[in-house]
Amino acid sequence: MTVPGPTVEDVKIVDFKVFDLRFPTSLNGVGSDAMHVGTNGSQPYIQLITDRPGLIGEGIAFSNGRGNELICMCLETFAKRVVGKTMHELTRNMGKTWRYMVSDSQYRWVGPEKSVTHLSMAGVMNGVWDLWGKILRKPVWQIVCDMSPEEIVRCIDFRYITDVITPEEAVEMLKKAQVGKEQRLAEAFGNVAVPAYSTSPGWMALSGDKMREVLDEEIKMGYKVFKFKVGSGVEADRAKLATVRSVIGYDKGFQLMIDANQVWSVPEAIEYMKQLVEFQPVFIEEPTNPDDVLGHAAIRKALKPFGVGVATGEAAQNRVTFKQLLQADAIDVCQIDAVRLGSVNECLAVMLMASKFDVPCVPHNGAMGLTELTSHLSLIDYVAITGRKSMLEYADSFRENLRHPSRIIDAHYETPLAPGYSIGYTDEALERYIYPTGSFWKSEAGLNIINQPTGGEL
Repeated sequence: MTVPGPTVEDVKIVDFKVFDLRFPTSLNGVGSDAMHVGTNGSQPYIQLITDRPGLIGEGIAFSNGRGNELICMCLETFAKRVVGKTMHELTRNMGKTWRYMVSDSQYRWVGPEKSVTHLSMAGVMNGVWDLWGKILRKPVWQIVCDMSPEEIVRCIDFRYITDVITPEEAVEMLKKAQVGKEQRLAEAFGNVAVPAYSTSPGWMALSGDKMREVLDEEIKMGYKVFKFKVGSGVEADRAKLATVRSVIGYDKGFQLMIDANQVWSVPEAIEYMKQLVEFQPVFIEEPTNPDDVLGHAAIRKALKPFGVGVATGEAAQNRVTFKQLLQADAIDVCQIDAVRLGSVNECLAVMLMASKFDVPCVPHNGAMGLTELTSHLSLIDYVAITGRKSMLEYADSFRENLRHPSRIIDAHYETPLAPGYSIGYTDEALERYIYPTGSFWKSEAGLNIINQPTGGEL
């Protein structure tokens, strides 16, 4: 006889714990690009403790190392807003809950709905979604895909975006997306719903024989689409991309994408890219400051005759920035971020706006932890929102520290089936990588990283 599990009505959040987790990815160059050198992929990690022994909600945000402590401090502030609440109170109207989470009028002053406060709010809300999945015994992507159009729309706060999309319009779009949904669900359960592309050979720290070696390995694994970091210098980038094209060719079914990580001004981006267009990249990602909507539009217009698109979004602050990028015809690819935006709720809002503008949604990825969340988001976008199969970035690093690591099968993401949001760390990871007291950070290697220069010159 199966014993019924807890329900949202009888689970209450009673406490929380916050952990500053930092992984030394600077040791292998993962995360390195023209703007970010010596990065250490880090997760401000929160556990929402309930009145049911052993039942916790787990949430994360993300940083590159220093600054993680700021998000952790802010996580504590936003976690207090859910302590004492039952899961029924939090999930009966998720759009209203989201509005509640961003409505502390004093903390809004240091946002509003952006930067450290938004990362922290997202971390707590990711924990709420994770806990909801564990109670319902479903992965988060399936919670959303099992919703009616009206229920999905109730997850969204439409404040600031009704000039582009209204709740009523969103419901009609989602009703149309029901066509073919059963087939798409079958693809999800068959692990063929989310094609993967690889950034593993493309980090700035890799070059020459090492880059080529990793690229060859990824090709053998079945990858057909690759992304490479650019922006360190025109001649170096031309040499790099020439090497890449010598391996993948132009007519063998491979695709190349490049990423500048915000390093150029608008005129620089246009002139620099004119010297790389011969290598036929599908798009240039983050060619300039992420807040410069009109700058992105100018770059897109200049590069369109060359057949090169523009992608951005990993540092876009909220749904309003995405609204303006779409209104200005500034992007060809919409790159939502699972923790920069306000959790699943705000990601849903951007997915719907992107769908209306017929712009594919390709979540930002590349780091362990983020990859696990975005596999859920890509499934939601494909199965429930648009019916458009896209692709999702993958780069393998430190994944052995995760309890629910992403896996790639035949260059597709394996669909996560465990209840929750695929968040959680091994006991060994917590012992080694909590900062600054974990055993790694007290070791000689860890102290050497801590004492490295912080960048910039006078």
